Amino acid sequence: MQKIKKGDNVVVLTGKDKGRTGEVLQVLPKEDRAVVRGVNMVKRHQRQTQTQEAGIINKEASIHLSNIAIVAKDGKPTRVGFQVVDGKKVRVAKRTGDVIDG
Repeated sequence: MQKIKKGDNVVVLTGKDKGRTGEVLQVLPKEDRAVVRGVNMVKRHQRQTQTQEAGIINKEASIHLSNIAIVAKDGKPTRVGFQVVDGKKVRVAKRTGDVIDG
């Protein structure tokens, strides 16, 4: 089970986007990276295809999992732990002790 999953709201802890929040669009577990909406934007040259026009586009680049943290219910970053509740392993926010949905 992963500590950060697709759909989680996270905050950036370090780097040029420090303090920005966004939703996780994709998690790359083999590389320990995640793609977060609106964070770590880069410009890429796009070749023309049948569906897309050519030009320079802005897209999100991946960010290392150690540089992001899940946003707790109080709006502050929190670490994630695991507990067994009703026979199921669930993610738990270390700051508040609440079970993280998902």
